[in-house]
Amino acid sequence: MPSNKTTNNPYAQAASAYGDHAQKFTPDQRELEARVLLKAAKMMTDLQADWDNSNREVIESTLKYNRQIWLMFYDTAMENKDGDRPKDLRSNIVNLSNFIFKREVDILFEPKKEKFDVLININKEIAAGLMTKPNIPDKNQ
Repeated sequence: MPSNKTTNNPYAQAASAYGDHAQKFTPDQRELEARVLLKAAKMMTDLQADWDNSNREVIESTLKYNRQIWLMFYDTAMENKDGDRPKDLRSNIVNLSNFIFKREVDILFEPKKEKFDVLININKEIAAGLMTKPNIPDKNQ
């Protein structure tokens, strides 16, 4: 039976310290989602800026990162039918995700740097919305 005393294992101590630090400094879910959207937007902006030196592999990798984010949003919206999100919000997320997936296919079929503009703008706008704190009405009023 394991004891509750402190371990001499430096790896376990480091993991414990990391866990404590992560709990104190990890942003809330909305901020985390905003950050990954902004990271994807920056990746696409960087790709546009260095378009002449890019190749299909870089384009695919950049789009894959963005697609993984939007798949997460899509899956959450589809699976959370009875959750805390209103039906119209879930529907908007699904529709926006579908638009993004179609745009990515279009880019892969015919790569042009201008086609990234709409994806970059969507990511930035959604991230800005996630960074603002929602107004929660006071139930006592």
